[in-house]
Amino acid sequence: MATENTKVEAKELTIEEKLRSLYDLQVIVSEIDKIKILRGELPLEVQDLEDEIAGLQTRIENFKAEIKASVDEVKTRKSDIENAKSLIEKYKSQQDNVRNNREFDFLNKEIEYQGLEIEFAEKKIKEAQFAEKTKTEELAAAQADMEERQKDLDVKKAELEDIISETRTQEEHLRERAAALEENIDARLLTAFKRIRKNARNGLAVVTVDRDACSGCYNKIPPQRQMDIRMRKKVIVCEYCGRIMVDPELAKSEASNVAE
Repeated sequence: MATENTKVEAKELTIEEKLRSLYDLQVIVSEIDKIKILRGELPLEVQDLEDEIAGLQTRIENFKAEIKASVDEVKTRKSDIENAKSLIEKYKSQQDNVRNNREFDFLNKEIEYQGLEIEFAEKKIKEAQFAEKTKTEELAAAQADMEERQKDLDVKKAELEDIISETRTQEEHLRERAAALEENIDARLLTAFKRIRKNARNGLAVVTVDRDACSGCYNKIPPQRQMDIRMRKKVIVCEYCGRIMVDPELAKSEASNVAE
């Protein structure tokens, strides 16, 4: 029932009352915009730093995994070398007891093969050790970068928290007032207000006539149209920028009311 009564009251508002409510709403949301401007680019900077740190953490984990793989590779290849040396010793021992040249040649080929296996393993060890050294340096650089970014993030977060804590109460109060005003503005007009505000420079959906011109786009307003605006009998928008227009006297009186 309360919602229905509110809708009825909103429909029964005069054009002048609607214009006053719209201007009041504009004044309040402009104050909220000022708070956001005060925060500046800090929220985006904080988000960018958090994303960068997350990326660095992923790189660090990858480097650690690659370093471990290189260390494991060295261990495996060293084990291969030991096995190959053991086989060489075994084959050499067997050569002393061969019964014919055929057996000797076979063992000799096995010895040569194990020798090649040792050379291959030594090559792989050098490659793995080089990779380990390179990735360790890259890991140290990434960790240093992350420490610096974390310091930057801590500073930015502290700055943002200070600003938010200073303005939180004020912003909550303004948002409550804006919500209360929106309840008294019919849905179609409120939708138009939000659409214009979204597309307008500086978020201004309601502007005044200033020196015979629209204070939103600075285009001249014809005298007859200025008179219509002062009459407050219908909602008039600027034919150039589409903003809702009110006369300076209304704006002045409402500005003082909102300030109170």
